[in-house]
Amino acid sequence: MTDQPTSRLFHFDEQQLMPAEEKLEVMKSGKKISIGIPANTSEDEQCLPFTPQAVEMLVDAGHEVKIESNAGIKARYTDLEYSETGAQVCNSKTEIFQCDFIIKVAPFSSDEIDLLRGNQFIFSTLQIDFQSKECIQKLMHKKITAIAFEYLKDDTGHLPVMQSLSEIAGIVSMTVAGELLSNSNKGKGVLFGGITGISPAELIILGADTAAEYATRSALGLGAEVKIFDNSISKLRSFERKFNQKIFTSLYYPRVLQKALMSADVVLGAQPFNGVPQYVVPRDMIKSMKEGSVIIDLNASQGGCFETTKCTSLTAPTYVSEGIIHYCVPNISARVSRTTTIALSNIIASTLLEIDNMGGMLNYIRGMKGFREGVYIFNGLLTNRDVANKFGFPMKDLDLLISAF
Repeated sequence: MTDQPTSRLFHFDEQQLMPAEEKLEVMKSGKKISIGIPANTSEDEQCLPFTPQAVEMLVDAGHEVKIESNAGIKARYTDLEYSETGAQVCNSKTEIFQCDFIIKVAPFSSDEIDLLRGNQFIFSTLQIDFQSKECIQKLMHKKITAIAFEYLKDDTGHLPVMQSLSEIAGIVSMTVAGELLSNSNKGKGVLFGGITGISPAELIILGADTAAEYATRSALGLGAEVKIFDNSISKLRSFERKFNQKIFTSLYYPRVLQKALMSADVVLGAQPFNGVPQYVVPRDMIKSMKEGSVIIDLNASQGGCFETTKCTSLTAPTYVSEGIIHYCVPNISARVSRTTTIALSNIIASTLLEIDNMGGMLNYIRGMKGFREGVYIFNGLLTNRDVANKFGFPMKDLDLLISAF
């Protein structure tokens, strides 16, 4: 990525939703913007949106970056590393939340929203199943423009943030599988993989998307036997072409799936992250699995791929139901916080530089349809149908709103 011209920040009149004159002057003068990176308040989120190297690019482009002290500790980045690349390290959380852009990975908590001054841009995951009506109302009241990572699309229609997180989740899930099968975690004492003269571990994957692909690559590399189930024959065909060997694939035929479950050592729920799972394994099928087998559900925050799914956390990741070990941590990628921080940084930093290059946020929202899909609140107006349906709020069409400018 190359450095870009300094960003222009827009502010909208609260009554007419039009750019304020003073902010138009800022746009013309090329005034730098301030970017705030708060520390994570949850023990279950350990990732940051920027590496020190990304901060350096943003600072070189003329922006001001403020990061809360010790924000990078869990991703193994020190305050010194950030300060050496141009960031201002702040002890005051309040100072961070006064910036023009505030960017974090986990959703904003109610207390964090209280610290916002208003008329700002915030970036984070939305995690709609964990959102509260109160938080959405507060963001709307403060005239915030809020962007959710999981809804953002690129110019090809793909979800870049979710694709990167899916790649990581798929690989990490196989590491977790190996751990949970071991004696040290009260598992079956089975090696996740295969060696000469011993039958390989059996892995079933529900879904044929990005997370499933990367999980399969890891599992095959270890020598495990992999079976893929999905509801689309074209997706299964495409999935199989990505590998240089024949892989068992099937639609969600109940009898076929149940037979596979009965001999499985690990079952991975890896259906698409941008919707409710299309197939949920019923409890009766789970009861037929071998005791001590492992279920890993990457779709736990969307309701789950299994009737026995309930969300867990990194601090308490597992539980046993029907004799099966369940691992249902929604943000499994936080187990490798440094890698995930780098992956997020690659996308978010380049997006900010593109916003800069296009003359500010308003121009970017207007010109980039995929990015518009990530905007769930625009200057205090709710623009996301999923959020509107969940909380019963009226929704505005963002395309119509920006057409006024």
